[in-house]
Amino acid sequence: MPTVAIVLSAVMFIILLFLFNSETAPEPVTIDPAITAAAAKEWPVLGKSIFENGVAAVGASACAGCHGLGGQGGVGPKLAGDQNLLQNAVLAHTRVVKGKGAMPAYEGKLKDNEIYAVSNYVINAWGNKATPPLITPAVIAAAASTISPEVLKNRSRLVPEEIKLPEITLVTFILLCLTYGLIGLYSVWAEGEQLHPGIHKTRSTPVAMLAMVSTLIGVMFFGVLFARQILVDLAGWSADPIVKPDVTAEGFYAAMVVILLGVAAGLYKKYFMDSEVVIEDSSGEFPW
Repeated sequence: MPTVAIVLSAVMFIILLFLFNSETAPEPVTIDPAITAAAAKEWPVLGKSIFENGVAAVGASACAGCHGLGGQGGVGPKLAGDQNLLQNAVLAHTRVVKGKGAMPAYEGKLKDNEIYAVSNYVINAWGNKATPPLITPAVIAAAASTISPEVLKNRSRLVPEEIKLPEITLVTFILLCLTYGLIGLYSVWAEGEQLHPGIHKTRSTPVAMLAMVSTLIGVMFFGVLFARQILVDLAGWSADPIVKPDVTAEGFYAAMVVILLGVAAGLYKKYFMDSEVVIEDSSGEFPW
């Protein structure tokens, strides 16, 4: 029972991780000439104003409160001389739009021209000289048409970098306790409280054979869907515009393959294999 609980908890946790790790590609970008023109001229004044004062009317706090007026860092990371920003200026725009960790996302709070203004201010202020030197919709669109190292890194991780060890430990413990408890309740319901040692004998029936065949067909079915989804997502990377991978579907199909394989193993052990058991109820039947 402990082994079963651990395996089921691991399966459920993997499903959760796929759900958390759903953002693996940037959104397609529409190139607006007006925004492009604004991005080139507004950042020295508007960008500085937003960085130092925020936009109180929409609840956007000042960037300087965390990063410092001179970009020297504080609660937030240092921006002056940050090599990640200097070598990949698009990262500044992504952080403002999507946020990360303790930094909030400003998408929906700031207007597009304000986002470009403050992003360009960050990569050009305090002596920063970024590549490219100006972020425009065209630059963002070009970045969206390629797989960035950051996207590849995040996609290659089983656990997204936003999820830390305390969260992993807590969720794993909760899932383990819930799974163990559910299995325990099932055991009491199916076996009763009076348990005896014994030998489990095979009880193969037509229904058991049908269940085994159906389960194996299900494994093949979801395996094919998983492989097909992977191919579709890979093709989406080269599409124009980019089609975001459906990581949730990938995770669901993979989890179904694992779960059905577990069901097949359970059916085989119960109906097609003699084995010793630690506990067996007085009727001579051992459910699982």
